[in-house]
Amino acid sequence: MREKRMGHRTLGCLAIILAGSAPVAAQTVLPSPAEPFAGKIGETYADSVPAFPKRPVAPESAPNVLLIMTDDVGFGAASTFGGPIPTPNLDRLAARGLIYNRFHTTAMCSPTRAALLTGRNHHAVGNGIVANLSTGFPGYDNVMPKSAATIAEVLRQNGYNTAMFGKHHNAPEADVSPAGPFDLWPTGLGFEYFYGFMAAETNQFTPALYRGTSPIPTLSEGVLDKSLADEAIHWIHDQKSAAPDKPFFVYYATGSTHAPVQAPADWIAKFSGKFDKGWDAVRADTYARQVRMGIIPRGTVNTARPEGIAAWKDLSPDERKINARMMEAYAGMLAYQDDQIGRVLDELDRMGESHNTLVMFIEGDNGAAAEAGPNGSTNPMAAFANGMAEDVQSLLANLDKVGGPQTISNYGYGWAWATNAPFRLFKQYASHLGGTRNGLVVSWPDRIQAHGIRSQFTHVTDIVPTILEATGVSTPQRVNGVDQQRMDGISFTYSFDAPKAPERHERQYFEMMGNRAIYDHGWLASTSPVNKPWRRGDGSKLPTDYAWELYDLQHDFSQAHDLAAREPGKLKEMQALFHSEAEKNHVYPLDNRLNLARFSAAQAQQPQHSNYTYWGAGTGIPSVNTAGLLARSFRITAQVVLPEAANGAVLSLGSRFGGWSFYFKDGRPVALMAASQLAGDQSRVAATHPLQAGTTNLVFDFAYDGGANGGGEMIIRADEREIARGRIARTISKLPEMTDTLDIGFDADTPVTDDYAPGGKFTGRIIRVDVEPGKRGVPGPLAAH
Repeated sequence: MREKRMGHRTLGCLAIILAGSAPVAAQTVLPSPAEPFAGKIGETYADSVPAFPKRPVAPESAPNVLLIMTDDVGFGAASTFGGPIPTPNLDRLAARGLIYNRFHTTAMCSPTRAALLTGRNHHAVGNGIVANLSTGFPGYDNVMPKSAATIAEVLRQNGYNTAMFGKHHNAPEADVSPAGPFDLWPTGLGFEYFYGFMAAETNQFTPALYRGTSPIPTLSEGVLDKSLADEAIHWIHDQKSAAPDKPFFVYYATGSTHAPVQAPADWIAKFSGKFDKGWDAVRADTYARQVRMGIIPRGTVNTARPEGIAAWKDLSPDERKINARMMEAYAGMLAYQDDQIGRVLDELDRMGESHNTLVMFIEGDNGAAAEAGPNGSTNPMAAFANGMAEDVQSLLANLDKVGGPQTISNYGYGWAWATNAPFRLFKQYASHLGGTRNGLVVSWPDRIQAHGIRSQFTHVTDIVPTILEATGVSTPQRVNGVDQQRMDGISFTYSFDAPKAPERHERQYFEMMGNRAIYDHGWLASTSPVNKPWRRGDGSKLPTDYAWELYDLQHDFSQAHDLAAREPGKLKEMQALFHSEAEKNHVYPLDNRLNLARFSAAQAQQPQHSNYTYWGAGTGIPSVNTAGLLARSFRITAQVVLPEAANGAVLSLGSRFGGWSFYFKDGRPVALMAASQLAGDQSRVAATHPLQAGTTNLVFDFAYDGGANGGGEMIIRADEREIARGRIARTISKLPEMTDTLDIGFDADTPVTDDYAPGGKFTGRIIRVDVEPGKRGVPGPLAAH
């Protein structure tokens, strides 16, 4: 396979050179070795000849590159692929370019993004799982090796300016701190400029943003999608003003439509009533449009609704109302995202840059997400990990808040199924096309003259080799002193002008959390998932116990007809191929756990301390690097200088959707646990009288009852005198907002409480704060627990 792939790549390069593109740069060692001084050095300047060192210059006529990746979008969501949500800007790219209807991702975000940036298989670069669930094995440590330089690093060293906007979920959680290390941040991976967030998700209204490696204030107005477009346009203006002839590489990775599903209210309102007919009808309509548009071949089976998803007609009127609203919010978010990306495209048109800009738009880093239950949720993580009780009546009571800043919602799995038409299953399921098949649109007016649909098998690893070939930059053999590992992807520039050309990416394995598949020359063998959103397995079945299925995708576009019983010999052959690919790519050991224990195991890799000291206000530390306050006892000791009637946070962790805050309200110390954002789901212990101005030693002692999300007793002392005692009804095990930080003297991003002004800035002075996790200092009967 390796020799065959190299041959195809060589032929592809030759083809694009003959087509009039920039010649391939011969430099395969980056950076280029220093050349001898080419001038002449005499005794003075009068008898000397200067010669400046040559800087890297991109190949002549090399295009700008705009690489766009959206998040958690099913194949059948956007109008470009027959979906119910209008995406006119993706439509216009498709109209002047190409639609790829057999493009594949890895079924999860960190793995897809690692493969996208490196051109290597996700396990081969340590990203076999999302960065929150790392394990101590080569394919799952989430540390991209230096032997797999990113496309940004390669283009930067070949004369491009590089910038990234949006989501970066390819650094271990512990690295996202003021102490780094920073080599896996975008600025350590070849991007000269970064504006975005460092996690799986962030709040659209109060995002946790970085510029470079420095945290910056959250938005003062609007939502994140607008801010990303603003930043990208501004950077492109600056770049072209300073170096008009220098091409750029922009990686634009929105966090939408990943949870939390949030959008401007007027955009959600555009879809009022549009989904009242339900997911069965919406999916059927999508399928019909896909056939009519040629997005899927005639005769494709619209796979059946899974047994775990109710028919729309069988829902109660209240359930229909809830689910329709959840989808309206999702549609508003996707449509608004497309609108803001359209602003960037408009500006490229206005600047005259569009014709020589290669735009590759990947609609989703995996299939639609089925992670929020049958009716959706206003806080899925709290429902999963923190014991939040959310029934139909609770959802109805908060329905008008869905999509706004008071919820971090996501839709139910009926809509995930509908927007994955015509495929089965969802995000996380690498065994089935509902997890791995995403839409791709490619536009490059100066080079791509033909238009229409391309149906060659393509994979996210193919993006890097395609960009290299299109830009005329060779695949480097050595980068920054490190020999480079094999390139797993294969350029698909051959298909630009050849709709019927035989596919060249002929074999590809898939694996995610034990669900796996192998594609080879049109055949797909895949495992049958044990865990599904509506039915979790008993935990005893190992991935090696899974049954296998077999499909002939050349005649079965939607993976509808299992041929395993009819073709046992072919299935055995395919299983052997998977094993071979798995061994080559560090796929073993397979791990199908998805529970709190796995989250805890990942976090347990971080060093644990008996005492954490924070030296004054202004420090914000990601929770994985901080004193653990979740589901345990602790003592917080704060030395503070109080003004009259102090206000603001002394220490906060998390947000209103789940978190702790220890603060002052009109001079009175308060401890507040927000178990969720639902009314009545907060516990508050407060002093009855304000403290006098001056230096105070303040102690918050919490004795945990134990158990899952147990409660406990909170005692507050000032200068060794008890000033408040009360019950915390229940606590949380996991922070629902993944970008939440532990903040000293303020409350960043989404606040825990509205008892203080936005930002929660403490009005006094903090000398130091000490946190002792596990400390049990509460006297009385609870001390024996």
